[in-house]
Amino acid sequence: MMEEEEFEFAEDLESILHLTPEVQLAIEQVFPSEDPLDRAEFNAVEYINTLFPTEQSLANIDDVVNKIRLKIRRLDDDIRTVVRGQTNVGQDGRQVKEITRDIKQLDHAKRHLTTSITTLNHLHMLAGGVDSLEAMTRKRQYGEVANLLQGVVNVLEHFHKYMGIPQIRQLSERVKAAQSELGTQILADFEEAFPSQGSKRPGGPSNVLRDACLVANVLDPRIKQEIIKKFIRQHLSEYLVLFQENQDVAWLDKIDRRYAWIKRQLVDYEEKYGRMFPEEWCMTERIAVEFCHITRVELAKVMRTRAKEIEVKLLLFAIQRTTNFEGLLAKRFTGCTLTDIPGQKRPESPLDPTNPFLEDEPGEDVGTEKDADLPRKPKAPDNPFHGIVSKCFEPHLYVYIESQDKNLGELIDRFVADFRAQGPPKAGTEEGGAVLPSCADLFVYYKKCMVQCSQLSTGEPMIALTTIFQKFLREYAWKILSGNLPKSSSNSGGLTITSLLKEKEGSEVAKFTVDELCLICSILSTAEYCLATTQQLEEKLKEKVDKVLVERINLTGEMDTFSTVISNSIQLLVQDLDAACDPALTAMSKMPWQSVEHVGDQSPYVTSIIMHIKQNVPIIRDNLASTRKYFTQFCIKFTNSFIPKFINHLFRCKPISMVGAEQLLLDTHSLKTVLLDLPSIGSQVLRKAPASYTKIVVKGMTRAEMILKVVMAPHEPPVVFVDNYIKLLADGNPETFQKILDMKGLKRSEQSSMLELFRQRLPTPPSGAEGGPSLSFSAPTPEQESSRIRKLEKLIKKRL
Repeated sequence: MMEEEEFEFAEDLESILHLTPEVQLAIEQVFPSEDPLDRAEFNAVEYINTLFPTEQSLANIDDVVNKIRLKIRRLDDDIRTVVRGQTNVGQDGRQVKEITRDIKQLDHAKRHLTTSITTLNHLHMLAGGVDSLEAMTRKRQYGEVANLLQGVVNVLEHFHKYMGIPQIRQLSERVKAAQSELGTQILADFEEAFPSQGSKRPGGPSNVLRDACLVANVLDPRIKQEIIKKFIRQHLSEYLVLFQENQDVAWLDKIDRRYAWIKRQLVDYEEKYGRMFPEEWCMTERIAVEFCHITRVELAKVMRTRAKEIEVKLLLFAIQRTTNFEGLLAKRFTGCTLTDIPGQKRPESPLDPTNPFLEDEPGEDVGTEKDADLPRKPKAPDNPFHGIVSKCFEPHLYVYIESQDKNLGELIDRFVADFRAQGPPKAGTEEGGAVLPSCADLFVYYKKCMVQCSQLSTGEPMIALTTIFQKFLREYAWKILSGNLPKSSSNSGGLTITSLLKEKEGSEVAKFTVDELCLICSILSTAEYCLATTQQLEEKLKEKVDKVLVERINLTGEMDTFSTVISNSIQLLVQDLDAACDPALTAMSKMPWQSVEHVGDQSPYVTSIIMHIKQNVPIIRDNLASTRKYFTQFCIKFTNSFIPKFINHLFRCKPISMVGAEQLLLDTHSLKTVLLDLPSIGSQVLRKAPASYTKIVVKGMTRAEMILKVVMAPHEPPVVFVDNYIKLLADGNPETFQKILDMKGLKRSEQSSMLELFRQRLPTPPSGAEGGPSLSFSAPTPEQESSRIRKLEKLIKKRL
């Protein structure tokens, strides 16, 4: 029966007890064992084979079974012991809990006892302190009261939750009564020492008042504020009398006297009363700030009354002296009283040696007109006193703005007069091609006005000044720059073939003189300088103006105006050189190319074109040395203008013989070589032309060479000729093909059949394509075209 129960128990244990791998690992770490029975992956068959490896070993089976049963009984005993031990744990826990509860009760009792003792001590201190406080108050012993009152107030805070007790409430009321009496008494003492009417009490401040200020620190803050208010009002009462609106010293021309007066008062205060008030009260700064508030109101009042008498020099003088004074305040004070932050102290400094009020301010006298135009003060973000007085001048800044409008108008007129008197920059001088001096003068004046106005105001006056800047930037662009550009003549003054052939190198054909070319370059450089500086001016204005007004600062229109001047200047230079080449191109189109018998050197018209290029381009390049990108633009624009014009004149050369076409091809190659070297022609410093420019020249002049190559090709058989044309020119326009046939001198009947064949041989455009005839194949690359030209050159050399 016992064996059956053990077997069933083993089955139940095996079916119920499944430990997770984490738990099994923890058990192995706590109870390491080498016994196979303790392994999680125990295999009964393997274990039995280990015990009985052979049949002979089965003879000991009874011994082995007895050992295992013994081990099982021992495990059962251990389990019973552990279970019984756990049964006693609950009882032990209850005993511990009772002990802990007793300890907690003792702790509470101790805490309550301590609190009671502390409260009784505080009550004793409070009662004694209130009695002492009342006695000291009657005797005006403010020094002892200051320390005692703070202690009494601190102790009284511990009794807020006991105010329901009549004795505690009575003590609290006595403290409040003492505080009220102290406040009234101290105010009366200060009124007696510094009466609102009459002079100050002889003998200066007393130790009683100094201690009274310490008491006021502990009393209601209104007491302290009342003391400060009355003292400052009494201290500045003389100022209101001396500088009344009807007094002569109240006007702007004597504004220095206001600031000299307060400086004397502050020095006098620090000598007599500097140690009477606590340092954290910052009384010196408070007096100065109140003086500033009064001065701002009084100045605004007097300026409203006498607004018609305000002149710009007087206004700037007053603003300069005021901003200087505000800067002086920033050196001396921290500005903590402006926000009235309690307890914020200014940096400690000796009273006498470093006090700027004891020093004479630079420019204390009236000064010169130049000084009046240049207010000096720290930047607004660094000066907490910025505008504390000078804000009153802002409504009258229209006088300053109108003055700047007038001054800038006169400045522009002077620039115009100086330009006419001195004339344009001369070639070969330092001024030739350089930025006009008037441009720098204008922006220097702008900068001075901007800084000056930003010191006066960063609001609407800055917007008004910006509008004036825009007005005169446009006037400078129109009157000084565009107005002085040389006028381009519409007459080209064409030359005949005879005169062209007789033309000598170095003769003047260009419409503009060298001085005029220098002037155009100088105006271009000036416009570029104005463009860049106007952009910087816009950025600086946005930095100076209030953030809410930044969007209203926009000088894009003025920058566009200078860009237009630059574009017009480049166009004039291009037109001048272009027009100089026109007679030569006209002569080329009128030459009898059908009668040319042999190929020689380059034709006279090519020599003329090269001569004009060598005359103009080095001058333009040297005068635009500081603006290299615009010289590149000039080269690109000239090439874009000259090459199409050259090709158009090439089409007018008809009819052309084979030899004539070879001569034109040689001329075209010569022009191509010159154009490729155009940016550095006549220069001792060889510089590679920009890739964008080279691409334009190669593409345009290669097309001209391909036109001549088609003209040179035989037109029989027609199919080969048409296919050759389409392959070389990649141009599906019938008009271009018609011009080629005219250059070859074909009859109209032949041209008609050729045109019909041309239309038939054109590649079919892709479906949905718009516009006129176009080709579906790509044009030959510049490398392929260059290879063909080299082959053609070799052919020409052989014939020569």
